[in-house]
Amino acid sequence: MTLARKYLIAPEDTPFYHVMSRCVRRAFLCGKDKYSGQCFEHRRQWMVDRIKFLSSIFNLDICSYAIMSNHYHLVLKINSTDDWDTKQVFAYWSQLCRLPKVCQDFMKNESQSKAVLALVYLLADKYRKRLMSISWFMKLLNENIARQANIEDKVTGSFWEGRFKSQALLDERALLTCMAYVDLNPIRAAMARSPENSDYTSIQERIKSKTSNLLNLGFDEDDIHYNLTDYLDLVDSTGRAILANKKGYIPDDLPPILNRLGLDETTWLDELYQFKFQGRKAIGTVQQLKNFVENIKQKIKADISLIPALE
Repeated sequence: MTLARKYLIAPEDTPFYHVMSRCVRRAFLCGKDKYSGQCFEHRRQWMVDRIKFLSSIFNLDICSYAIMSNHYHLVLKINSTDDWDTKQVFAYWSQLCRLPKVCQDFMKNESQSKAVLALVYLLADKYRKRLMSISWFMKLLNENIARQANIEDKVTGSFWEGRFKSQALLDERALLTCMAYVDLNPIRAAMARSPENSDYTSIQERIKSKTSNLLNLGFDEDDIHYNLTDYLDLVDSTGRAILANKKGYIPDDLPPILNRLGLDETTWLDELYQFKFQGRKAIGTVQQLKNFVENIKQKIKADISLIPALE
């Protein structure tokens, strides 16, 4: 059974989510089409540019990303917009969509009646929620790329394979594992031999520039308690294990990072395959998954209770 996105994305359960969209056509989103010989490699930069533009407006952090030939992965963190005042909300939303006239007048400090102000604040609340919504982020990302690709291909119709898929990442272990899975996608697909050569990925960006604003190229201590160096060691050692059946290493004076995470190599590699979207809507411990499912059930029951009883 397909559940509504509002049940699967719940910031009160976790702010972290793994999302993925796949191209519906035989022709690639990016890369070279082996049938026509046409190269779509430039579309990877479209994706990265659009992702960064939207993340500069939405109150969402990009934890990791990978742009593949016919699909892409993102790990997103939802932040609260509660501390944004009304004008901030309108200023951000106006970069995405045209504001109604009452909102434009409010931004110009024009005099407005109480009824109009009530409407203004109602609209601000709606836009505030949208600016921390993964669904709206993905909508404005996918629609833009589909429009550009359709114009370039001189076709009409669907570009993406239905709605995007999402997984809730319920704890630090799930978050780190998923980020490594996303960053290692090009290596697993034999598109690159090392993280630093994995084009259009967050891991390459983290390696190349320590001044980028990609999740500050580090980790918020309130979210995950590992610095960038540890994470790079983690991805590199995991990548070696997957591709060459060799375990990576870190300096002798430190224990292996997988041990520091309380993971053994076999378990870690098995867990990487949880992110293939084979029916899994959330990743976490057994108890966390039970709690997540129970919360979904409660939300569904609450919605059903609002439906008028049939006479």
